[in-house]
Amino acid sequence: MDTLIGIYKETGFAQLEWQMVVMWLVTFGLLYLAIVKKYEPLLLVPIALGALIANLPITEFILQEPVYSATGEQLDAGGLFYYFNQGIKLQIFPPLIFLGVGALTDFGPLIANPRTLLLGAAAQFGIFFTFLCAPLMGFNLSQAAAIGIIGGADGPTSIYVASELAPEQLGAIAIAAYSYMALVPLVQPPVMRLLTTEKERKIKMKTLRHVSQLEKIVFALMVMIFCLLVIPDAAPLLSMLFIGNLLRESKVTERLVKAAQNEIINIVTIFLGLCVGLKMGGYNSEGAHNFLNTYTLSILGLGMLAFVVATAAGVIMAKLMNSVSKNKINPLIGSAGVSAVPMAARVSQDEGQKADPSNYLLMHAMGPNVAGVIGSALAAGYFLAVFSN
Repeated sequence: MDTLIGIYKETGFAQLEWQMVVMWLVTFGLLYLAIVKKYEPLLLVPIALGALIANLPITEFILQEPVYSATGEQLDAGGLFYYFNQGIKLQIFPPLIFLGVGALTDFGPLIANPRTLLLGAAAQFGIFFTFLCAPLMGFNLSQAAAIGIIGGADGPTSIYVASELAPEQLGAIAIAAYSYMALVPLVQPPVMRLLTTEKERKIKMKTLRHVSQLEKIVFALMVMIFCLLVIPDAAPLLSMLFIGNLLRESKVTERLVKAAQNEIINIVTIFLGLCVGLKMGGYNSEGAHNFLNTYTLSILGLGMLAFVVATAAGVIMAKLMNSVSKNKINPLIGSAGVSAVPMAARVSQDEGQKADPSNYLLMHAMGPNVAGVIGSALAAGYFLAVFSN
C-alpha cells in the first residue's frame, strides 16, 4: 500500500487543485466557442489549449527558466514554453501580427473619404473613458491604461500594452480583447440600432473614387512618418503595420506579401495564442490562482464597457458630422471605428442591408475600420510613453 501511495504522489493527480479543474471548464468553453460557434477560432483554439496546459501540474517543467551556476555555466536549458514566452515578454509577437495586418489592409477607402478618419478617432473614446473608470474599481493607472486598450477591439495591441504595463493581468486582458473581437456581431448591432433611426440606417453613400497606387504609397509613408514623430512609443506597432502595407502596395514584392499574409501571421498566431493561454494558470505568492479572482471579472466587465462606449462614440460622431454636412454619412459605419478588421466593417454592412437590401456599406466602413487600427496603436503608444518605467 505504501508503494502505491508513493507512486500516486509521484503522479500529477496528487497535485491537482480545484482551481485547475474550474479552469478546464473555462478552456472547454473557449473551445466550444471556437469550434462550434466559430468565434475567432484561429486565436481561441491555441489560447484554450495553452490555458489547459497551464492548469495541469506540469507548468514548472515547461515554463522553467534556464539555470546558471555562479560562474555563468548553464546547468539547465529551461522549458520549451519559457522561450515561446519571450515573444510576448520582449514584445516581438504583436508587431509581427501588425506586419501581416498591414499586408492585408487596403487604405484606399480611408484615402477616398478622409472624413472617416474622424470616426476612427472618435471610437478611441472608449479607451480613454474606461481608463478613467478603471481606478474607481481598484486598478492603478498602468493597469487602467492596459484595460482601456480593450476598447479598441485589437488583441495584439492589448497584449502589447499589457505585457509592458500590467503583465500580471495579461491573461484576463487578452481573453477580454479577443472575446469581444469575436463577439462583434453580437455586441455591436444592439448599440447601433439603439442610437440610429431607420431613416439614418437607410442612408446611401456615394461610390468611392478610385485611389491610385501612388496615392496609397505616399499616404502610407507620410502617415507612418507623422505618427512615429508624434508618438515614438507606437513605433514597433505602426512601423510594422506600414511596412506590411508598403510591401503590398509596391506591387513588386508579391512573395514577401504572401509570406506576411499567410506563413508569418499564422505561425505567430499559434505561438501568441499558446503564450496568452499559459498566462491563465499558476498561482501568486499568496497562493491565489492568477486568473480566478475578482480582478479578472472586473477586467471583463470594464472591457465590455470600453467596447460598447467605443461603438457608441463612433456612431454618435457620424450623426454629429451629418448635422453640419450636406454629404451624409450612414451612422452605421461609425461603429467600424473599432479596429476589429474587417469584422466590424462587415457588421456595418449587414446592419445596413437589414434596413435596405440595396445598400452596400462595406467599403465605406473600411475607412473608419483601418483608421481605428491606427488610432488604437497611437493610444497604446501614448499610454506606454506616460506610464512605462
